[in-house]
Amino acid sequence: MLPLNDDAWRDWRDEWSLAEGVTYLNNGSFGPTPRAVSDARRQWMEAVEADPQDFLLRQLGPRLAEVRRRLGELVGTEGDNLALVDNASVAMNIVAASVRLQAGDEVLANDHEYGAVLRLWQRACDRAGAKLIVQPLPVPIASADEVVETLFAAAGARTKLLVVSHVTSPTAIVLPVEAICRRARELGLATCIDGPHAIAMLDVQLDRLDCDYYTASCHKWLCGPLGTGFLYVHPRRQAAVEPALVSWGRTLEGDVASWRDEFNWVGTCDPSAYLAVPAAIDLLARAGFDFFRRRTHALAAYARESFAGRLGSEALVPDSPQWYGSMISLRLPEGEAEPLQRALWQRYKIEVPIVSWQGLRLVRPSCHLYTWREDIDRLVNAAQEILEHGNSMK
Repeated sequence: MLPLNDDAWRDWRDEWSLAEGVTYLNNGSFGPTPRAVSDARRQWMEAVEADPQDFLLRQLGPRLAEVRRRLGELVGTEGDNLALVDNASVAMNIVAASVRLQAGDEVLANDHEYGAVLRLWQRACDRAGAKLIVQPLPVPIASADEVVETLFAAAGARTKLLVVSHVTSPTAIVLPVEAICRRARELGLATCIDGPHAIAMLDVQLDRLDCDYYTASCHKWLCGPLGTGFLYVHPRRQAAVEPALVSWGRTLEGDVASWRDEFNWVGTCDPSAYLAVPAAIDLLARAGFDFFRRRTHALAAYARESFAGRLGSEALVPDSPQWYGSMISLRLPEGEAEPLQRALWQRYKIEVPIVSWQGLRLVRPSCHLYTWREDIDRLVNAAQEILEHGNSMK
């Protein structure tokens, strides 16, 4: 078990520009950008502005290829299998525009999925006359086999695509995606993994995973700038991928056409955020990705233990890094979510999601290099005071 010695980690907080007095435990929604990454982006902006035509028309292609190469090294695939997009939502919309649904087809998801993902697939199904199946998973979860069997119990002859999170957003659960993809291949189903929480939090190996599509954001655990993400497309699916937004496209990397051409130029924009992503990779590499994962999981486990001891909160999964990484969702006593989240911010300047999910009220603290045990203690103390003594949360 990694020692939770905050003194050895205090210098890391200086890498961020977090506001004084704010306890930030919501990296899972909006990861703050470290100073070094912001500085790198600023330098790229200056390089663009020095000669926009030269940079955008002559230099940009090879530089974006280098960003994809670095990301590919991180997530276990060739950079040629990645397209840079603004975030996982944009990537998922591209998948929805590329999968040819027909009337009567089914898209299979589960009830732990991100609301925006369910919303966009519902719209895609409605337009095609297809059906979105949202399969409930067990709560609490006991085993990977239980998850796989429960999920695929809803698959049928009309199922065309399986959409599943690598790490769920409302419940912070690491799902057994390798086993899920393996079963999907046996059944001949295409797979789309929603992975914004997994990048950097987990050791993602896309070639080994062998999914058809993987959508990701770099602004969460990887600490890239806001507005950076990528879409992975397996070579067997690349020829059918279409952009959700059509512009000039064009080949920026020479004369050889690629499935990525339509994503290289989607209108004139500022590329500095993408170009700063390698600086984020370098920052976490300096800490050590394995060390970062063990440290942040230990903090999430500390939050689990603290909430259980003080408020009797239960987790939704076994106590293992197999099931949760740098964040965890824990049950709170019944009640409304929004007033509690508002009270934690207004009274204590604590930023943490209070999630209303399937009739449960959950707290979802997430941890990064800037997180200390005292941040978790402050959250637990504040939540206990509000829940036990606060007769008003206005």
